[in-house]
Amino acid sequence: MATIEVKVQINAPIDKVWDVVSDIDNEPKFWKGTKEVKNISKNGNIINREITIAFRDQKCMQEVTIEPKKRIHAKFTKGILNGEKIVSLIPEENGTVLQTVWDIKMTGMMGMFTGMIKKHIKSGTEQAMQSIKKEIEM
Repeated sequence: MATIEVKVQINAPIDKVWDVVSDIDNEPKFWKGTKEVKNISKNGNIINREITIAFRDQKCMQEVTIEPKKRIHAKFTKGILNGEKIVSLIPEENGTVLQTVWDIKMTGMMGMFTGMIKKHIKSGTEQAMQSIKKEIEM
C-alpha cells in the first residue's frame, strides 16, 4: 500500500471549507486525477459512484461516506485502485486545516506500479488542496 498525507491551512471557518469540499460532484474541478463522477445510488450519507480517473481513463467504483463538517471517506470498491482516500477538516483558532490521506494500491498486475503512481497522486493531491484553498480564500 502507498500512504500519502497532505495538509493545508485554510484561512476560513470550517463551515466555508465544508461547503466547497462536501460538493463531491464537483470533484473534477479540483482533483485533476478525477475526470468524471457518476453517482449510482445514495442511502443517507453513503453514496455509491463510478469515477473515471486520469490514469488511462480507468473506471473505479467508490463508496463515499460523508460525515458532515468532519470528513469524507471514499473507499475504492472495484477497479484499478484498491484502498481509500479520506479528506478531513480540522478546526483551528485561525481557520481550518484540510487534510487528505490516501492508503491505496493498484490492483492485479498493475500492483507493481503502485510506487510509481504514488508521486503522481501526491503531486495531484497537493495541487488539489492548493486549488481548494485558493477558491475558499478568494
